[in-house]
Amino acid sequence: MTSRQFATFEVAGQLFGVEVHTVQEVLSYNEYTPVPLAPSAVGGLFNLRGQVIAAVDLRVQLGLARQALQGPVMNVILRGDGEPVSLVVDKIGEVVDLDDETFEPPPDTLSGPTRELVVGTFKLDGRLMLALDVNQAVDTHRATI
Repeated sequence: MTSRQFATFEVAGQLFGVEVHTVQEVLSYNEYTPVPLAPSAVGGLFNLRGQVIAAVDLRVQLGLARQALQGPVMNVILRGDGEPVSLVVDKIGEVVDLDDETFEPPPDTLSGPTRELVVGTFKLDGRLMLALDVNQAVDTHRATI
């Protein structure tokens, strides 16, 4: 039986996850620099040990209202195809081991922007975790708001 590890987090009460190997680190940050004329999903930029990181608001990517980047904000720093990018999330979860046998494709009822970001689902104890496509989640040119 093959299993994978996922780093979990919440946005608007929904549990999401990305494979651990795509995560550089998780941190709380509170000083963002706005980026004029940037896509709406880009909440700002921040300096992480000398490297400039774009903060992509996962709420906007999901078609929800933007999160206010005031005070400490939770960031999941992802290693995508290019430079590291931060996903701004509501709450950090834990790392879970999930069996590939419990993986299911996204339900047909899932629609809108979320459908484009979700590659599948895993049933956890009492919850459903939506597995994200990391590259789609940080692609700010596909944002709808």
